[in-house]
Amino acid sequence: MGTELGTVICTPDGPSAGKFSFVVTKGEGELPVRRGQFVELEGAEGKIVAQVQNIMKTNRYFMRPESVKEYERGKESLTSIFPADRWEYIVADGKASGVQTEDGLDQVTFPASPGDKVYEASPETLSSFLGIDRNGGVNLGKLRYHDLPAKLNLTKLLRKHVAILAMSGAGKSYSASVLIEELLDRRKDKGRVASVIADVHGEYTSLAKSPADGPDYSDRVSLIRGENVKIGVPNMTAYRFREFAPDMSGSQTRELGRVLSELRSEMRNGRGRYDLDDVIGKVEENGESNKQLRRALLDRLYDLRSLQIFGNSDYPSWKELVKPGKASILDLSRVFSLRKKRIILAYFARKLFNKRKNGQAPPFTLFLEEAHQFAPSQKSAISSSILRTIAREGRKFYASLVLVSQRPVRLSTTVLSQANTNIILRVTNPYDLDHIKKSSERITRDTADIISALPVGQALVVGEAVNHPVFVDVRERNSQEADHGAGLEEVAKRYEEKRDKEKEDVEAFM
Repeated sequence: MGTELGTVICTPDGPSAGKFSFVVTKGEGELPVRRGQFVELEGAEGKIVAQVQNIMKTNRYFMRPESVKEYERGKESLTSIFPADRWEYIVADGKASGVQTEDGLDQVTFPASPGDKVYEASPETLSSFLGIDRNGGVNLGKLRYHDLPAKLNLTKLLRKHVAILAMSGAGKSYSASVLIEELLDRRKDKGRVASVIADVHGEYTSLAKSPADGPDYSDRVSLIRGENVKIGVPNMTAYRFREFAPDMSGSQTRELGRVLSELRSEMRNGRGRYDLDDVIGKVEENGESNKQLRRALLDRLYDLRSLQIFGNSDYPSWKELVKPGKASILDLSRVFSLRKKRIILAYFARKLFNKRKNGQAPPFTLFLEEAHQFAPSQKSAISSSILRTIAREGRKFYASLVLVSQRPVRLSTTVLSQANTNIILRVTNPYDLDHIKKSSERITRDTADIISALPVGQALVVGEAVNHPVFVDVRERNSQEADHGAGLEEVAKRYEEKRDKEKEDVEAFM
């Protein structure tokens, strides 16, 4: 047991099996008890673990407003006339979360007794009750109001996917970076997974840079610029092309399949690898037969060529992307076409998942920044299909998703509902809050109210990774942050200084 906090008291509706109230008897000094804190007490069924839901401070001398008003009219306050400070006391309401028995955790079915002592939950009790992995867990930070690291079991956290949800600026990318650091820091004997990060805004590129001081992750992180990514046409089937050009008809797809078959045959006979220009050339050289069909097919192929992402081989290769204990960042910050981003993600996500299913690729985690762009709720996108597949089937093959989004309401409910662990930072939009509540039955109205008032850096962790929702103070990053945190004044100043220098250089040259 931890420090004694108080004693269970009788109230009009308690103590009951689900809740109880206790008067705080802990001495003065620091705040004796906090809302959201875990407490423990011995019950008839075993050790009851509860969470403080509300705290009320009261004093009988101040219970009658007309008396307080009259006394306070005088020169002396009521506390100087009566020993009011001796009659001030604190009552806390606790909600029973579960009971620890010899057989493990169970529901509380019998109430605590008036007079039972209430204690601060000890680290040992909390570790057992919440399922904290103190030896090999992923350390996100520290449990709020408790001196206990929030080390979450790797399998429980990642196997059934994770969603990191927060409004802009609340710390979702920061929290994702902490998780990536934890995966990079794991020892081989603890089990390591590969990390692939689809970085829409360049939030994670600093992981690939050598810092002036502090831990250096650059030897474990590779950075692939989105504008350099290539999809190898010899690896594509006609139906994959149709996935990227959804308006391609069935007859056009069959014709494209015939052309690709001819080019593959020529490649096997020594002609070499081919690209999209070769495909277009082969379609064009087939004379006047099926002229209308070929013209329509060429329109689709010209459209795909304009994206400038198709070559004669993949870059990067799937083997470069997934290596145990290492991370690959697909920096899509300079790819301005949303369609192009989705095609890149869809192609490599499908390839990695297929390689993982047949055992060629290691277990991996795919981090999706701005996940609502790739799996929107309103209409299907090019990348939606493979993300739904990984969301539904990934746990069987240890292919995990980490969905990072500031607009949960715009994220596909099919994909979000498969994320069995949610790490939720501050969210204030009522539509997003309602969407989050619907996606997790463990989030109550009271919890949702707390989410909307969370300070930056505090998160609610709920779902598969923990046995009970917990609030966590996210730890500080070991790596340096991306250069997106400068103030508006500083950015404006840099811009003008740069322009002035360019103007001076031109005048000096003239």
